[in-house]
Amino acid sequence: MKTFLNKLTIATLILFTSATLNAQDFQGKAYYFSKTPMDLGAWGARMSEAQKKQAAERLKNRLEKTYILTFNKEESVYYEDEKLDAVSGATDSWGKNFTPGKQYKNVKTNEFSQNQEFYGKQFLVKENLSNIKWKMGTETRQIGNYTCFKATCKRPVFDTSWWNFSWSSARNNVVEKKVDSIKGEDAASVKSQPIEEVVDMIEIEAWYTPMIPVSQGPGDYWGLPGLILEVSVGNTTLLCSKIVMNPKEKIKIEAPDKGKVVTKKEYKEIITGKMQEMRNNRGRGSYRR
Repeated sequence: MKTFLNKLTIATLILFTSATLNAQDFQGKAYYFSKTPMDLGAWGARMSEAQKKQAAERLKNRLEKTYILTFNKEESVYYEDEKLDAVSGATDSWGKNFTPGKQYKNVKTNEFSQNQEFYGKQFLVKENLSNIKWKMGTETRQIGNYTCFKATCKRPVFDTSWWNFSWSSARNNVVEKKVDSIKGEDAASVKSQPIEEVVDMIEIEAWYTPMIPVSQGPGDYWGLPGLILEVSVGNTTLLCSKIVMNPKEKIKIEAPDKGKVVTKKEYKEIITGKMQEMRNNRGRGSYRR
């Protein structure tokens, strides 16, 4: 009975707001706030409270971010609203190399593209939208003026961090290259052996509102019967703080078209390889394109 009532509520909300979506110039703008707890690990245990406070100030731009999602019935663009560093008064140029760039989604054509800049070189990551297998929940909560429903899914960790870099991925890259470098009979023996690929998965929790029945959300999250207002991934939460429906100043939603076209996997391999190269060449040169 409870499930039936929830379905009835969703249907009612969709009917109630469908008139707004019928307008050809329909557009919305959602602002999201992201906050990640500071984790200093074993190094932090040796720091004084004053040092921890100073580190928190310096890392604030990386731990607390604001994003803007502009959407219509089919398309959306999503990007970070960059802020000046509270300490230096400049943008976080180093961190920018490992954060998601401006992103475009089209839920009708299943198109995904994202601009990425790595040390001044432009890339255009293009793929189909990731297929997210949502599990619809029955819980509801209020976010601002919007009634939201819970949905969960599991996704590969790679999907949530392919633009980022870690030295563990660099080590894996070295191992793969060593295998590729084996020649002759040994190569045939090694490469013919079955390799069981273990994909690390992560639990995602989302809250969406049928009161804005568009299949959009922050980042590459989509596929629910309403705008996603909150997403929790690991220790990071993205929460919608403001929504403007049909703003007076319309924004043309367009897919990016500049940069070297690559897939997510290719981009990850490029930045991992370049970071490894930079470490190996430390003191002997800079990043080579």
